[in-house]
Amino acid sequence: MEKKIRVGFIGAGTNTRAKHLPGFKAIPGVECAAVCNRRAASSRAVAEDFGIPRVVDNWREVVEDPKIDAVCIGTWPMLHCEATVAALQAGKHVLCEARMGMNLTDAQEMVSEAKQHPELVCQLVPAPMSLDFDTVIANTLEKQELGEVREIAVTVNSRVNMDGDSPMTWRQDMDLSGCNVLQLGIYYEMIQRWFPHEMEWIIADAEVYTQYRQDKITQKFKEVRIPDSVSVVGRFEQGTRLTMNMSGVDAGLPVSEIRIHGTDGSLRIDFLEFYIFFARLGRDYEMPIDVPRQTRRGWKVEEDFVDSIRNGTPVKLTSFDDGLKYMRFTQRVYNSWANGSIRT
Repeated sequence: MEKKIRVGFIGAGTNTRAKHLPGFKAIPGVECAAVCNRRAASSRAVAEDFGIPRVVDNWREVVEDPKIDAVCIGTWPMLHCEATVAALQAGKHVLCEARMGMNLTDAQEMVSEAKQHPELVCQLVPAPMSLDFDTVIANTLEKQELGEVREIAVTVNSRVNMDGDSPMTWRQDMDLSGCNVLQLGIYYEMIQRWFPHEMEWIIADAEVYTQYRQDKITQKFKEVRIPDSVSVVGRFEQGTRLTMNMSGVDAGLPVSEIRIHGTDGSLRIDFLEFYIFFARLGRDYEMPIDVPRQTRRGWKVEEDFVDSIRNGTPVKLTSFDDGLKYMRFTQRVYNSWANGSIRT
């Protein structure tokens, strides 16, 4: 019989309720043992919905509980570093929601602490959109079916920030989200799975179109310091060019895609229609790529986390070291823009 694992939850927002809690509850021998949300009423509601026996008022009570084996951190980025470090120092395994931290400093502190506790599992929630596609994309690049990769182009447009009268969301609040701009980190994380090269240089330009928004809690207006739109141009160390254009002020139909262009062909990954298309040099049409069922990984985050705890399976999606890479990229983008679109 598998050893029982008791998981405590610090923050139980949308993703925790939709994914983590059901995921852990479905694993034999795993108990969702305690929860602490921002408000007591919310904590009680989560506990009632998911049969969690203990509700606490302070997240440190979850970390300090000797009966808790692992902690799932589902807060906004502002608490990821502090809660992770406290949990590791208390001897708890950690599953932390993405993005890894507020900034590169947070990520470096989390990695440093994790290295002092090699017996504990440290995992970040992975970017989910490509989980079913990762194997096919990586294999296509490894087999050089595109030839030499010349450039990677990312386009993500929506109207999420278009209404200037809407209140500030946590993603627009630097005090809660840090330097994480739109979905830069998520898309760069996916690219790193298929194309694990370091960036040589980056230049970014961005814009905050609505300078002040109303805080939902205080009702006071607060300066917005996270861009509504961002463009990035960079080059990987081995020569491949990277462009990323993300806009939250596009009134048209949303766009979410990555294109990979090589000397012999191109891939287009459409995350809205969930298709991969291949175009070969000399043809004027795209062909959809069949993604075999056996390569479709799907959502296995909680299962992977428990497997690493019980069996010592190395963390792949997503390790703290990989999180550090996407946070380094995100920080470089923010620094470039904040310092006048300089090369970083």
